[in-house]
Amino acid sequence: MHIRFIRTLLFAVVMLCLSAASFAQIGISISFAPPELPVYEQPLCPGDGYLWTPGYWAYGDDFDDYYWVPGTWVMAPEVGFLWTPAYWGWGGNGYVFYDGYWSPHVGFYGGISYGYGYFGEGYEGGRWDNGHFFYNRSVNNVNVTEIHNVYNTTVINSTTVNRVSFNGGTGGISARPTSQDEAVAREKHVPAVAVQTQHAQAARTNPEQRASVNHGKPAVAATPKPGAFSDRAVVPAKAAGAPYNPPAKHAPVQPAANTPAAHPENNAASPTQPNKQPEANRPPTAQPTKQPEPNRAPTAQPNKQPEANRPPTAQPAPRPEPSRNEPAQRPQTPPPSERAQPQHTSPPAEARPAPQQQHAQPAAQKPQEKKQPEEKPKRDEKPPQ
Repeated sequence: MHIRFIRTLLFAVVMLCLSAASFAQIGISISFAPPELPVYEQPLCPGDGYLWTPGYWAYGDDFDDYYWVPGTWVMAPEVGFLWTPAYWGWGGNGYVFYDGYWSPHVGFYGGISYGYGYFGEGYEGGRWDNGHFFYNRSVNNVNVTEIHNVYNTTVINSTTVNRVSFNGGTGGISARPTSQDEAVAREKHVPAVAVQTQHAQAARTNPEQRASVNHGKPAVAATPKPGAFSDRAVVPAKAAGAPYNPPAKHAPVQPAANTPAAHPENNAASPTQPNKQPEANRPPTAQPTKQPEPNRAPTAQPNKQPEANRPPTAQPAPRPEPSRNEPAQRPQTPPPSERAQPQHTSPPAEARPAPQQQHAQPAAQKPQEKKQPEEKPKRDEKPPQ
């Protein structure tokens, strides 16, 4: 039993050390800078032993946006521990997030001026003395009727006060860690306590805390205690640090995953459609080619049709021959007379067209047209016979 207990205790210690070490490591890298820090008031300290942890911009990779984690008062995990805030820093090809941590001294937090004791280097908001934390009233909102371990020291800030929320890169804070900061980085660290993690998670799941929604001015900028987003003492932001508009990162991803490859495809589809339209125009050309094939079957029919069409060609010729048709119909009634008529009419027709056939058939038809009226009276005379 004792051996199992010792093994379990050692395993817990190792895991605690690993978690503490990993908590101070780089969390995520983003291609665009976080918004500037909003302007807000510090809520009243809820009681003795609470330390102020400033608000900061965190990033949600699942919804691809920054969100504001409100500043809040937190009980220190151990006596003598102070809070080193989280911060963003330029990593060469993106903005890198460094988690905050608890330790006996305040380490490097990018030179970011969070206010209320955190003016870019160290901490001027209070100090530990004989197991009690003493608050500097000049930078903290403390009720002196309830908290008596206070002092008042004016803080002279030698750094330029601005609302920039990241270190390095274009427009970022140019501060660098000092040798003392590097020594603090090697000290014992404790990651954010459970209530801080829950507090950050509550901010993450609240859409109103996202920068694209509040435009750098969150409705909940600070809370009296961790997770107390609905408390009466919640403090809204008075103003954004600077006008903020969400970058155009969403078009390449809605437009950067989603849709950047889809647009070129759509854009590529539009030029191909006109190419398909000429192809669509070719089918009509192909259809007539196919139509002649069905027409080839009726080629015999058009050949018959030209035979039928030849009568129309003959019909214009017969147009001057309407008299022939009429006499032709009349001789049908007397068939014997017609048989006798060609015998009498054929010799003159052969004799007369002989010279006309040498010139042209159409010329022969014209004299026939003139002679037809001469034959008509003869034909008319024959029926009475």
